[in-house]
Amino acid sequence: MAGRTKASSEVQREWARRVEAEYRSAAITHHLTHWLIQVGASPDLIHAGLRIVKDELAHASMSHRTLLAAGGNVTAPIPRESLQLRRNEGEPLELSIARTGVDVFCLGETVAVPLFKVLREGCTVPSARKTLDRVLRDEVRHRDFGWALLDHLLEMPCAPAVRKLVTSELPRMFARIYKGYAPKGGSKHNAIPDEDRAWGLMPIARYREILERAVERDYAPRFAARGFDARAAWAAAMASSSSEAQPVTPP
Repeated sequence: MAGRTKASSEVQREWARRVEAEYRSAAITHHLTHWLIQVGASPDLIHAGLRIVKDELAHASMSHRTLLAAGGNVTAPIPRESLQLRRNEGEPLELSIARTGVDVFCLGETVAVPLFKVLREGCTVPSARKTLDRVLRDEVRHRDFGWALLDHLLEMPCAPAVRKLVTSELPRMFARIYKGYAPKGGSKHNAIPDEDRAWGLMPIARYREILERAVERDYAPRFAARGFDARAAWAAAMASSSSEAQPVTPP
C-alpha cells in the first residue's frame, strides 16, 4: 500500500475538500485574531490565534501534497466570501467573538480531535499518514484555544451577555454540527473500501458515532464547568434536526 500513488475519485474529492477546509480555517482564525486585537484581548490568546493560522496553512499545504499523491488536484477556487467572518453590527464585537469561538473552536475543534484520531488509525499511505499525524497533534492545541477564549470572555465585563448568547445559541450550533457530521442513512454510510481507508477516509456513520460520544465525553463536562447545560442544548438540537445532510470536513 505504501507504494500506491493513485487513489479513487472519492479519495481525491475528500482530500480536495480538506485542502479547502484547512485554508478556510486559516482565514477564519486570522479574522478572529484580528477581532481579538481590536478588543484588547489577552496577548497569550492573540499569539495562540496567530500560531493556529500558521498551523492551518501548514495543514493545507500538507493536504495538497497528499491530494497530488492521490492523483488529484484542486481545480475550483475557494469562494472569497467564505474566507471571512461576518459580525452583527448591532451587537458588541465581543459577542461576535464569543459566537465564533464557541461554534468553530469549542464545538468544531473539540470533536475534531477524536475524529482525526479515528481517521489516522486506519491510514497507511505515507503522505496521508504524515498529514494526519500533524493535524491530530495540532488539533489538541486548537481545541484548548477555544475553551481558553471562552474562559477569557467569561471573565470580562461582557460575561453576562456572553452567557446569554451561548445559552440561547448553543442548540442551533449543535444542530448545525450534527447535520454536517451525522447524516442518517442506509448501508452506503456504513462501509468504505479498504483502499480508501488507507488514504485516511472513514465511513460516514462513524462521524455520527464519534460526535454523539463527544457530547458526553467532551461537551457536557466542559460546558458544565463553565455553567452551561450542554445536554439540554443537545436535546433541543436533536428535536429540531430531522433532515439528512452530507458530511463536512473537520476543521
